[in-house]
Amino acid sequence: MKKLVFTFLVAACLIGAANAQKLNLGKAASAASNSVSAFTFTNEDAIKLSKEAVNWMDEHNEVAGSDDSYTQRLERLFGKHQSQDGLALNYKVYLVSDINAFACADGSVRVFSSLMDIMTDDELLSIIGHEIGHVKNEDTKDAMKNAYMKAAAIDAAGSASKTVQALSDSQLGELANAMLDASHSRKQESEADEYAYGFMKQHGYNVVAAYTAFKKLALLSSGDTNVSGFEKMLSSHPDSEKRAEEVKAKAEKDGLWQDPGTVELPQTRLTE
Repeated sequence: MKKLVFTFLVAACLIGAANAQKLNLGKAASAASNSVSAFTFTNEDAIKLSKEAVNWMDEHNEVAGSDDSYTQRLERLFGKHQSQDGLALNYKVYLVSDINAFACADGSVRVFSSLMDIMTDDELLSIIGHEIGHVKNEDTKDAMKNAYMKAAAIDAAGSASKTVQALSDSQLGELANAMLDASHSRKQESEADEYAYGFMKQHGYNVVAAYTAFKKLALLSSGDTNVSGFEKMLSSHPDSEKRAEEVKAKAEKDGLWQDPGTVELPQTRLTE
């Protein structure tokens, strides 16, 4: 089984469709910027660059077709949320072995098939709700700004134009890599968790699924050698156990808690 094509590190890992490949992020040189404080970067810039980076990834990775079971499942779950909270969203599935999902400033949501293999419908709803929260809260703007600085090898403090420049194909690959590898602050993650819980509650979904999703992520990142059939995940969302308990506390307060019992990773994929 192949993985998403990439240059450096991308968060996550394994089990998917027979023809899955690892996400392709191409080959490009990286250069970290010394400062971004002097660089003018707008929401419009973030949206434009996000669309370019996602288009690049769509072209360089296997996207599930309209008749694929992964696409049909995602459409069933998220088709009704294409205009969520004032955001215009578009969804696709990457047939890759990485376990991940992301949403970008332009409203692009990409779910990896291997994540769908281990998460129930409500768990997927909670995870993508979290990613949408990052977009709604504009966390993606700063992440994209930093990704652009790396891809374009620009030092904002010394940049002559102080404006976004066009990127080459190799730079777009580097931009995609930096975008996926971006981390959010603890406060941003907490706010996205709050958004996901509210999203679940607002639409009448089972909020306990946010708890079980975090428990599964904790299993993937624990290094437990008994987790067979799954490559261990390098989680971009740390403290999954703690975050699961925070969901439980909210659900108990709202009278929505129902003990799910022991949470385990499935031994067979959940998308058919």
